[in-house]
Amino acid sequence: MFIDDSQRGPGFLLTESARLLRKLIDRRLQPLGLTRAQWSILAILSNQEGLSQSQISAKLEIEKSTAGRLIDQVEKSGWIERRPIAGDRRVWGIHLTDRARQLLVQVETVILRSRTEMLQGLSAAQQDYLSEILQTVKASLSGALELDRSEPHARRSEDTIG
Repeated sequence: MFIDDSQRGPGFLLTESARLLRKLIDRRLQPLGLTRAQWSILAILSNQEGLSQSQISAKLEIEKSTAGRLIDQVEKSGWIERRPIAGDRRVWGIHLTDRARQLLVQVETVILRSRTEMLQGLSAAQQDYLSEILQTVKASLSGALELDRSEPHARRSEDTIG
């Protein structure tokens, strides 16, 4: 039996809210020639330049190959550059270009405007409380995911069948 509209709870609302926020940000970043996924790399590097592809993939919680393709796209756009890391010829550090630094000022305006609109109608106290609740939900889901990863595959299959 599928869940009908009257039974859609917090999980559905979180998913739909996140989808709408992603859609809004994507739409607003499009005139800048940037996708949300590309922006996420720039945002990470704006806080810590010189990270490797592996470190960026870990921060984004995506596969290294996916991060590599995304980094390639952003590099072709001229927003980042790879530089050798001293002492390790196999690993390259990824750095923002001056062009990206200028772009980030515009991106920050888009993100802050979207965040303000998302939270419109909530008091400062409600916004803080919402953040606390979402941190708890995120921690609970991360814990469940870790537990799921540690369970043997066969045991999970039995649970599904039986």
